[in-house]
Amino acid sequence: MRSAVVVFPGSNCDHDAYHVLRHVLGGDARFVWHKETSLDGFDLVVLPGGFSYGDYLRCGAIARFAPVMSAVTQHARRGGLVLGICNGFQILTEAGLLPGALIRNRDVSFLSRDVWLRVERADTRLTSACAPGEVLRMPIGHGEGNYHAAPDLLDRLEGEGRVLLRYAGPRGELAEEFNVNGSARAIAGIMNETGNVFGMMPHPERNAEPILGSAQGIRLFMSLVGSGRPVAA
Repeated sequence: MRSAVVVFPGSNCDHDAYHVLRHVLGGDARFVWHKETSLDGFDLVVLPGGFSYGDYLRCGAIARFAPVMSAVTQHARRGGLVLGICNGFQILTEAGLLPGALIRNRDVSFLSRDVWLRVERADTRLTSACAPGEVLRMPIGHGEGNYHAAPDLLDRLEGEGRVLLRYAGPRGELAEEFNVNGSARAIAGIMNETGNVFGMMPHPERNAEPILGSAQGIRLFMSLVGSGRPVAA
């Protein structure tokens, strides 16, 4: 699998994602500058975390208009895989590739800490190396990670099985104390209708090796590049 890691002015997790894909998993990964207009030949496109264009206006609002985003949209429409992490998730919602919006955290403060995530589905291209109901520990680092959507959209996401990750307790329990940023229904990660575009606020690339204290994040990358269990069509 050939992976592209898009670099925007202000990206700061691009090298982390590249390192996981190329050095930890041994894949063919390349950096793609935000001014590029083609993603031909790539199977997976990663929009990394950071502060694209300084997060002026609102997170992801300017990056949505970067030249490369037309290519990302075309790639997604062709069925190519796209993963947006943190700022990348914000960019995907601004671009309309994922529904909803990421707004200011409930406590209006930047959060940098570990959280627990409950895996809601394990038959998708993002989660196939996990088990349903499994709890993963993963770091977050965001000020606008509060996932928001209208009630009817939330119902549709739930009904279509498009909520993949939720903020939970260490045993998978759901409670407001574990929903650290106030996201609607504790949503931490979702996918699009066709199951090839994914967005999540936590950072799997930051805990993908044992030296970092946890390697649980590697499972999501393994799923994407086909190193996990077979997935449902």
